[in-house]
Amino acid sequence: MRDADITVRVSATADPAAVRAARLGLLLRSLRDGGPRSRGRLAEETGLTRSVATGLVDELVELGLVSCEDADRRGAGRPGVQVRLVGRAVCGVGAEINVDHLAVVAVDLAGSVIAEARRGIDGRSLPAEEVLAELAGLVADALAEARGAGSTVAGITVGVAGLVDATTELVTLAPNLGWRDIDVTADVRRRLADAPGVVGPVPPVRVANEATLAATAELDPADADRADMVVLYGEVGLGGAIVSGGRVAPGRHGWAGEIGHLPLDPRGRRCGCGRTGCWETVVGLRALLESATDPDDPIRDPALTLEERLATLVERARLADGRTLAALDEVGSWLGTGAAVLVNTLNPGTVVLSGYFAALGEWLRPAVESRLAADVLAPRAGGTRVSVSAYGPTAAVRGGALVSLEPVLSDPTALAELHGGTR
Repeated sequence: MRDADITVRVSATADPAAVRAARLGLLLRSLRDGGPRSRGRLAEETGLTRSVATGLVDELVELGLVSCEDADRRGAGRPGVQVRLVGRAVCGVGAEINVDHLAVVAVDLAGSVIAEARRGIDGRSLPAEEVLAELAGLVADALAEARGAGSTVAGITVGVAGLVDATTELVTLAPNLGWRDIDVTADVRRRLADAPGVVGPVPPVRVANEATLAATAELDPADADRADMVVLYGEVGLGGAIVSGGRVAPGRHGWAGEIGHLPLDPRGRRCGCGRTGCWETVVGLRALLESATDPDDPIRDPALTLEERLATLVERARLADGRTLAALDEVGSWLGTGAAVLVNTLNPGTVVLSGYFAALGEWLRPAVESRLAADVLAPRAGGTRVSVSAYGPTAAVRGGALVSLEPVLSDPTALAELHGGTR
């Protein structure tokens, strides 16, 4: 993005402070995405004048977000000064509430993980209050670790497997958890305010659909095919998100992407939403486990983390266990059948297998590609490629952490206000 683009967005008559904040954010994003550079290169690449860029860099140094260091240059002449991102200066916290696990991660401005935790739960049998209490405890621990690392927490974003009203931020329906109209943000904020390990004001807390957050983690400005993509986030059920023009499409009320409830198997099993034959009933982790294992198999122990379950499935698949491979082939075929509907409708550049699908992508992707080749009307599957997420089951929490960092990237001066909060 060039400086001219920012000027257009904030308009020519915008408050000078807003223009300055946008320019600061432009420099910060440029350093995050492109690495250390000289002031001159930053000015050239962002479309700013050299004097403006120099003044903005000095302000970012005062905020503790960047540093200026002499580059190691061999030969004659003065060494160049490189502007570097101070990644640990600020971090975002992402959290996830799913049917069989809770997860929390703190990611700093440079993308490094500075705190991480995951805990297996049986979300169906626990009241919302107990689940939120467990989650708040994990978040409080992450805040303490971030403070110990010298990082200011920009915010906390909680992903939930369910519908989140974009206006009220209520979790209006989480069918697999059995939740209706739960105010997650208020509950988590209150619990953190009372937590003994949380020092100072609680950072801003927000809530979002977990698959939407997973899609945020998958965005890649350098990959043109990901500017228009569909993210399939495998969990106990199936979440999804649609990316158009490089942005996650939330829909009018924030409810877009509930693709797990596409009716694909009218004669199939009953879904947690109360309907019959939803797509997630044949591709969710619950469906895979029921097909690949017996009810008393240790892999179904609710105390196990998702990673432990997936590690066992991967081990069995690598050992060519017939039942496991047959279950994976069946799930992959159903996954491709539903994906073909979306590809015929949206013609995305990429379909990303995220969540638990990524951990088992070696076995699922061939079946998905086969169904796309057979069921998509356009030649060569409409030019859509199938990609396996690099983040897998951690995509939602990582996306939550990135969303939490966005206010600082949009306006780095906001960090001054955050310094009064949790560090």
